[in-house]
Amino acid sequence: MVVIRAPHHDDLLEVAARSAIPVINARTDRSHPCEVMGDLSYLAKARRDLSGLRLVFVGEGSNLCMSWLEAAAVLPISVVQVCPPGYEVSDAVLRRLRERAAGEISVTHDLGSALVGADVIYTDCWPKATTLEEQARVHAAFLPYQIGAEHLKPLGEQGVFLPCPPVTRGQEVSDEAMSSTRCRNHEAKSHLLHVQNAIMELLAVAD
Repeated sequence: MVVIRAPHHDDLLEVAARSAIPVINARTDRSHPCEVMGDLSYLAKARRDLSGLRLVFVGEGSNLCMSWLEAAAVLPISVVQVCPPGYEVSDAVLRRLRERAAGEISVTHDLGSALVGADVIYTDCWPKATTLEEQARVHAAFLPYQIGAEHLKPLGEQGVFLPCPPVTRGQEVSDEAMSSTRCRNHEAKSHLLHVQNAIMELLAVAD
């Protein structure tokens, strides 16, 4: 088998199309499935049942966001992307994923309403900026979506906060949120190695 981390998703697809052996997507610019499967493994163990899980993804339409939305397309979970206008997943992608989806997929710019009834708050890093002007625009757009301790209070008894590394305090998360007992990113990421081993074992047996 081949495990690939590629900067461009099309490169992965080209290798897979020409390969006679299994190809595992370890990360591309479009999706990050192994990372999300590790988090799902943690949540399944913590909750014992993923059915009805409501996850709020706070961030741009990144590779992590795409993989969470794809998870909701095949699992009975709800995933809502929350972001500033202009950073959402495209309508075409949403239409494709919603076709015969097992779960619920949505996008909103209203953080407060999205957090009502949430089981998991998941953050991704802010968009990369190459100039000071662009950095200022990103900061102004995303700062209102920073997750603070006050956003974690409405979470239910089993509710957790999963900021995905690399995490930048003062940007997508506050110091208080990272120090909260609700923050379980270390526990969640401990599942990643085991999940990736399980994927390789499954493919090795199937092959």
